[in-house]
Amino acid sequence: MAFEEIYNTYWQKIFRLCMGFTNDHDLAQDMAQETFIIVWKQLPKFRNESNIGTWIYRIATNNCLRQIEKQKRFPSAEMPKNITEEKQTNIEPKIQLLYKFISELKETDRIIISLELENINQAEIASIVGISEANTRVKIHRIKEKLTQKFKENGRK
Repeated sequence: MAFEEIYNTYWQKIFRLCMGFTNDHDLAQDMAQETFIIVWKQLPKFRNESNIGTWIYRIATNNCLRQIEKQKRFPSAEMPKNITEEKQTNIEPKIQLLYKFISELKETDRIIISLELENINQAEIASIVGISEANTRVKIHRIKEKLTQKFKENGRK
């Protein structure tokens, strides 16, 4: 598979995965871009031992986790609300709220639900995260319950 085809196939999916981690449009875009730089550099080394999508999601997930670690070590100042809201005005309010709630979950839960929202099958999610398929199913169910509860608490369904 050529890089351009990979990029066109996976860009939106990886961006949404990153958005689930950060709830920040610009940072998610940067992280997705970094993911594809890594994919481009590593593509000749890809050995087809797994599905290319699984491999790309693993790279994106690791990239997101590294970014979270950086943010923990070097906390940044909060941007004024009007600047960050400007960037996200083209995102539907319910979706924006969903990204916010996802970004508040534990790191592993963020990965799992973001992959689930991308319609990645549970066996693949288990492989990416490194847990059993049964555990993946349970976690997905619990995460969905948490998100549903957060929507209810905020007066939305």
